[in-house]
Amino acid sequence: MSVKVGIIMGSDSDLPVMKDAAELLEAFEISYELTVVSAHRTPKRVANYAEQAEDKGIDVIIAGAGGAAHLPGMTAAETSLPVIGVPIKTSKLSGVDSLYSIVQMPGGVPVATVGINGAKNAALLAIQMLGVADNNIRQQMKDYKSEMAEQVKETAAEVEELGYEKYLAKQSNE
Repeated sequence: MSVKVGIIMGSDSDLPVMKDAAELLEAFEISYELTVVSAHRTPKRVANYAEQAEDKGIDVIIAGAGGAAHLPGMTAAETSLPVIGVPIKTSKLSGVDSLYSIVQMPGGVPVATVGINGAKNAALLAIQMLGVADNNIRQQMKDYKSEMAEQVKETAAEVEELGYEKYLAKQSNE
């Protein structure tokens, strides 16, 4: 089976965020690969990764980056595959710098962008993209959303039954 999703990041310090994408893809049983490619320290590695991704069977690339966050855009410039950018929260500007760097791509080089540290949403978006051509994946996404809706209904019933104070006290004891 070929790898369907590439997960790349600019540094291993991004891994605590980007693991969320890997874990969700695993839950959906979607094959992926995960690696570190730095836009600034290894630009040729980024270009090679992007150029070779399609030959590996990759259909979507999720690229996480902090700070100047050039990785998603550089990747998108080198491939025709969809690229989803994950801005990583930084210590200096709380990830706003990363968000602006990724979301403000020039015309002709699109990068889908999720919220700061939004690797889980990036994986869900990748799954939805894959679901366009795969009815099984699409059904899995429908089931996932139904499960989320049920969880909200269960939570609402418990909050209504206990009242907010008892509910919060119960949550803090767990």
